[in-house]
Amino acid sequence: MDSPSLPAAPVRVLIVEDDMVDRMACRRAFRAAGAYQLLEAETGQQGLAMALSGEADCVLLDYNLPDLTGLEFLAGLAASRPGGDAPPVMMLTGADSATVAAEAMRRGARDYLVKDAEGRYLELLPAGIERMLREQRLRADKQQAEARFRTLVEQIHAVSYVAGTGPRAVLEYVSPQIRLLGYTPEEWLADPGLARARMHPEDRERAWAQVCTSRAEASPLRVEYRLLPRGGGELWVRDQADPVPGSGGPGPGAAVLQGLLIDISASKAAEQALRQSQEELRRLGAHQERIKEEERKRIAQEIHDELGGLLTGIRAYILVAQERAVAAGREPEPLLADTADLVQTAIETVRRVITDLRPSVLDQLGVWAALEWYAGQVALRAGLRCECSIDARVAELELDAERSTMLFRVVQEALTNVVRHAGASEARVAVAREPAGLRLTVTDNGKGIAAEGLLRRESWGILGMHERSRSFGGELAITGGEGGTALTLRLPLPQEEHHD
Repeated sequence: MDSPSLPAAPVRVLIVEDDMVDRMACRRAFRAAGAYQLLEAETGQQGLAMALSGEADCVLLDYNLPDLTGLEFLAGLAASRPGGDAPPVMMLTGADSATVAAEAMRRGARDYLVKDAEGRYLELLPAGIERMLREQRLRADKQQAEARFRTLVEQIHAVSYVAGTGPRAVLEYVSPQIRLLGYTPEEWLADPGLARARMHPEDRERAWAQVCTSRAEASPLRVEYRLLPRGGGELWVRDQADPVPGSGGPGPGAAVLQGLLIDISASKAAEQALRQSQEELRRLGAHQERIKEEERKRIAQEIHDELGGLLTGIRAYILVAQERAVAAGREPEPLLADTADLVQTAIETVRRVITDLRPSVLDQLGVWAALEWYAGQVALRAGLRCECSIDARVAELELDAERSTMLFRVVQEALTNVVRHAGASEARVAVAREPAGLRLTVTDNGKGIAAEGLLRRESWGILGMHERSRSFGGELAITGGEGGTALTLRLPLPQEEHHD
C-alpha cells in the first residue's frame, strides 16, 4: 500500500503594511486562496528584520510606511543580501504611482500591484505571489545550473570562453585558466585587442582571420596557433569553438560561440621532436646510401681489376695452349675447350655482378645514357620489350652524382619488380621536364600491383624507393590495376640546374 504523500508546506508571506484595514483585507484574500502562512510587520524596519531572518518566503510590501519608503526598504534588503538570496518582493503602490513602481522594479522588486480603491487587487494577490515564487524558483534553478557548469568549466585543463557573433562580436566570458597567459579574466575581457596582440606574429594574420570569420558568420572554428604569455615564451594552443543558440533568436548575431583554448605545447614539442628524429633518420639513411654506393663502386672496380683481369688471363692461357697444340699437329684437348667456355661464362657473370654493383656507364656517360643502356640489358636478360625515352630538354641536363645514382637505383628497383612480379611483356621508362623539375615514369602491362602490396611493411624495395626520392625532396607514387603498374617520381631540381 502506497504511503500517503505529505502535504506541501504553506507559503510564508510577510505583509509589511502599516494600515491595519489593508492588512486584514490581505489576510482574507490569502485565506480564501489556500495554504498560506501570513507574517505581519507594521513598520519598515520591523519588516526588514523579519525578511532578513529567513522567516518569510516572499514579501508583500506597501510603498508608504511610517519609517521607510518602499524604495528604502529595497535598498536595505539589497545591501544586507548582496548575493541576491533575499526573499522576492511584491510592491503595492497607489493608483498614480507608475513611476514609483518602475523604479521599484529597477531596484529589485520582482513584481507590483496597484492598490485600486475598489480592492480588485486583492483578488490578484495569491496568483501574483505564486507567479513570483515560481519565477524565483526558476531563477534559482538557473543560477545553480550555471554555477555547476561554471565549476565544471573552471576545472578542465583548458581556457573556456564565450564570444558573441555578428558584426560587433566581442568576448563575453573567459575562464580563470586564462592566467596560463599571465592575465586575469578581468584584464583579458577589458581589452578587446589583447587576444589578437598576444598571437605570435608569424601566426597572427592567418589565425585572426579565421577567428573573425567564425564570429562574423557564427560558424565552427578549428585553428592552431601560438600565443605569447605575459611572462615570455610561447604557447601552442588549439582554438576550437562551436555556435550555440543565444537569447536573441535564430540567425548570425543571435548565437554565441562556446570555445576552448587547449594547450597543445607538449604535443607540438613531441611532434617537432618526431619530425627532427625522422629528418635525422633520413639524413642517416642518405649517408648510408652514399657509403653503400661508394663501397659498391670500390668493390666493382676491385672485381673488375683483380678478378676480371685474372679470368681474362686464364682464358688467354687456355687459348694459347689450344693454338700450340694445333701448331704441333695435335688435336686440342677437349677439356681445355670446356674450361675456356667455363671461364668465359665466369667472365660474363663477373661483368653482370659489376653492373649490378655499379655500372661503369653511369660514371662514364651519365645517368641518361645509363638508363637507356640498363633498359636494353633488361630487355636482353628478361626477354621482354623495354623502351627508354629521354626528353631532349632532359638530356641536356647534367645532374649531380647523388641524384643520378638515386634515379638509376629507382629505375633499377622498378624494372627488377617488373621482371620478378608483374608477368609483363612490355615495360617503358620515360623522363620528361616539368616546370618544377623532372618527371620519371616506369610503366608495364603486367597484372598490376595490389593495394595491399603497397602497404606491406616487408616491401623493402618500395620503401627504399620512397626514402631515396624523399631525401631529395621528390614525391614518388605507385598505382596498380588490371592494365599494369605505373610508378611516377617527381623530382625538384637545384636552382642552378632549374633552367631551360
